[in-house]
Amino acid sequence: MKKLLIIDGNALMHRAFHALPDFSREDGVPTNAVYGFASVLHKVRQNLQANHVVVCFDHPAPTFRDALFKEYRAQRPKTDDGLITQFPIVREFLTAAGIVHIEKEGFEADDLIAVVAKKAEQENYTTVILTGDKDIFQLVSAKTFVLTPQISAHKEGTLYDVQKVQEKFGVDPMHIPDYKALVGDPSDNYKGVPGIGPKAALDLLNKYKTIENIYSHIHELSGTKLYDLLKSYKEDALLAKQLAVLVHEVDGIDIELDDTEFHEYNEALRSFFEAYQIKSLHNRFFWAADTKKHTTSCKNT
Repeated sequence: MKKLLIIDGNALMHRAFHALPDFSREDGVPTNAVYGFASVLHKVRQNLQANHVVVCFDHPAPTFRDALFKEYRAQRPKTDDGLITQFPIVREFLTAAGIVHIEKEGFEADDLIAVVAKKAEQENYTTVILTGDKDIFQLVSAKTFVLTPQISAHKEGTLYDVQKVQEKFGVDPMHIPDYKALVGDPSDNYKGVPGIGPKAALDLLNKYKTIENIYSHIHELSGTKLYDLLKSYKEDALLAKQLAVLVHEVDGIDIELDDTEFHEYNEALRSFFEAYQIKSLHNRFFWAADTKKHTTSCKNT
């Protein structure tokens, strides 16, 4: 069976950085986020028995969403310098491990994940997306799942299928952008329709399904507070949906899934762990290979 693991690189790096204590190489180069990232990747890939892996990153340049809405994510705090310095290192790790990693100017990692997941579904892969970003839940389908990451070695993340997404949000995955169009998303700094909360939003979507259909039938709400709110904030609601919907086609991203096939770790990765003085990861990643090599050597003596 073809099983693809897609990792939201930025989300996992942020989670690892803030979950783990500071530690670094002897010369002071921080490595805690890289350690957490690599640990989770290794554990999840093994647990899922994924035979294909790809990692998607945000590009540092502004995205098309910033052009649409200048306040997009403007409230988020500046990324810690200790984390910023580790992004080139984690890319170095992925290259050494032979794992495909992609980014594209003007787009978020979420959009690239959507592109890859769509292609995987068309090619009959089972796909698991490792992320804590709720925007990704709109991609969940019969063949595509979301797994929330856990940095702790003693905890497992939650795997979301269509039913679990419905239980979490109250709507089908494809209608999550419509839900966000009504209630907004504080983490991305857009408001949707102020005054409409989760219950009212779900009532509207259960009846009308999409934000566009709500406005096509808005006359049915005439004389209600909802009518006044929807009329007053129509532009905000439609913009919020535009910001929430993930792009499924990105020029210049035409990934071949055959290229994402996972292969056994090689000497380049050994050298990486040695260079960054991450001995525990070296032992964990290469334990099986080294044990097999040692056993074979003993048999031949």
